[in-house]
Amino acid sequence: TNISDWFKFVLENYFYELNIFNPTNLQFTEEKLGQAEKTELDAHLENLLSKAECTKLWTEKIMKQTEVLLQPNPNARIEEFVYEKLDRKAPSRMNNPELLGQYMIDAGNEFGPGTAYGNALIKCGETQKRIGTADRELIQTSAINFLTPLRNFIEGDYKTITKERKLLQNKRLDLDAAKTRLKKAKVAEARAASEQEVRITQSEFDRQAEITRLLLEGISSTHAHHLRCLNDFVEAQMTYYAQCYQYMLDLQKQLGSFPSTFLSNNNQSSTTPAQSVSTPSVLASASASLPSVSNSIVTSSLSELKSSSGSRKARVLYDYDAANSSELSLLADEVITVYSIPGMDSDWLMGERGNQKGKVPITYLELLN
Repeated sequence: TNISDWFKFVLENYFYELNIFNPTNLQFTEEKLGQAEKTELDAHLENLLSKAECTKLWTEKIMKQTEVLLQPNPNARIEEFVYEKLDRKAPSRMNNPELLGQYMIDAGNEFGPGTAYGNALIKCGETQKRIGTADRELIQTSAINFLTPLRNFIEGDYKTITKERKLLQNKRLDLDAAKTRLKKAKVAEARAASEQEVRITQSEFDRQAEITRLLLEGISSTHAHHLRCLNDFVEAQMTYYAQCYQYMLDLQKQLGSFPSTFLSNNNQSSTTPAQSVSTPSVLASASASLPSVSNSIVTSSLSELKSSSGSRKARVLYDYDAANSSELSLLADEVITVYSIPGMDSDWLMGERGNQKGKVPITYLELLN
């Protein structure tokens, strides 16, 4: 036994001198083999570490899928990534709506702008190009306000957390290795030296644990920041879809203004006029969901109601919280009575629910027959 212990002592010191096998590595190996005790982190710190890992995992997934949403072409994404790493600007190319729009315009000019089909193609092409421009603005705004903050967290804050966490792991291994040597110490002088080493490594471990804890508690602030970025992303999407809706609505009106003979296909009269696609209820619903363009989409029913002294029943499309005592709070899908009064703002009606009365926004209502 004495020879075996002596041989082990020689090997450990030999590998330690070669910086291949030091006490910290030995502690890590013995822990993996289940031959050494391990100092556990406190529950609060473990929860913070788990929250950080979860945040990192889902931030990466959301970021990557957002990139796919904004740029479905994987080759284009790779090209943009390469140019970004080279700190160079990617060459400007037409996106899909712009390319389709250009094809339509070229075809319309080829068929003749004076013909019904050629004129319609040109108008459609111009609208597609406007949508392509809006698409570029969405990508640019989303990249700045949403993707960049997420990427900064992954490549900045989380890397710092990972570095400090690794350092905490090394301090913990040093502490446990010192505790192991203290248990094995038999000579009084060796035991005193080991006790001093345990105190030092314990102090270093506690200090590193505190540093790591402070960094991890910043994850809550990260969530709050990412929430603001998410709101910016939603607002950018809302602006984009509102623009696209308005562009297509204008295009539909232009196409609907063509003479009926121009709307025929292969000399057969069309049975469904172009403007019949939009029913009043669809327009009312769309105007409510797109406040930025609602002023241009007022149904004839609402106009008639405001010009008359009568009242109508209306269904509430969305919840609405009254801003002051002059307004009436609304719940989605409830039915209320609405009417107009002289001098009232064009975007509002008076609403009644039982004994309650107050102003309600038009865009939150759908008039019932």
